[in-house]
Amino acid sequence: MNLRLGTRGSALATAQSGQFADAVVAAAREAGVEATVELVTVTTKGDVDRGSLVGLSQTGVFVTALREALLADDCDFIVHSLKDVPTQPYPGLDVVAIPEREDPRDALCTDGRTLVELPHGASIGTGSPRRAAQLLAVRPDLDVRPLRGNVDTRLGHIGDDLDGVVLAAAGLNRLGRAADATEPLSVSAMVPAPGQGALAIEIRSDASDALRELLATLDHAATRACVTAEREALRVLDAGCAAPVAAHATVDGDRLTLHTRVIGQDGRLALNERNSGVLAEAAAIGRQSGFSLLGRGAEKLMGRA
Repeated sequence: MNLRLGTRGSALATAQSGQFADAVVAAAREAGVEATVELVTVTTKGDVDRGSLVGLSQTGVFVTALREALLADDCDFIVHSLKDVPTQPYPGLDVVAIPEREDPRDALCTDGRTLVELPHGASIGTGSPRRAAQLLAVRPDLDVRPLRGNVDTRLGHIGDDLDGVVLAAAGLNRLGRAADATEPLSVSAMVPAPGQGALAIEIRSDASDALRELLATLDHAATRACVTAEREALRVLDAGCAAPVAAHATVDGDRLTLHTRVIGQDGRLALNERNSGVLAEAAAIGRQSGFSLLGRGAEKLMGRA
């Protein structure tokens, strides 16, 4: 079985795609099938547009080109960072697997100083309104500045024009750069983005049963339940990349607990919602959280009212 995996060309995308490709080969071998996986690089609009993505209605900017390549039969399956994937289903494609999630936390990267040790007015770079708002909630004195670029580019600003940057711990881990994280930030103070740390594997709806069954063996039920709840809350809130919306679900036995947060961009006001239920109710838990937050005035905090 010779397979083609579509991926973005960034170091992080190719690292996580390569790791998943290895998992596919191992799963095939365990099933008694010899498989090879070739990485097919696809350039996305998000890779070539160097301006800010915030406010440009570009939700899904990193995934559309990959999906088009898959539908055009340029590859057999694709790997996304789930937090980049829009919540609406995409015609002709199925999410066949969500592997076990990496560390969902955000990580502060500095010259060695933690968040509480940084001086008054310290400059922190991030391209995420969610991260910016939650940083200001903890440290209103911070000078939070917009930042884009790959991991190396962002880390290169530390000690130059920035005192620190905030990145996803999962990305650092997948790149073998965990040592660059000065302080992993707690999920209670810095609630992650919905789906952060998880991957989504998509295939065409008419893909062969053999491919579908192989990839499905790499699905992780608890991770799928958690991200389903998180993304359902996001879908109900109808929040795009410009809205500071966070959601993090955990599993304990057969119970799932979801913490959803909507926070004003200056960090001064926040709405928190916590709901729980059995794993099978993951989608309903997410919807309940989203509707409850809307009823409590979330639209105003998201700048829509």
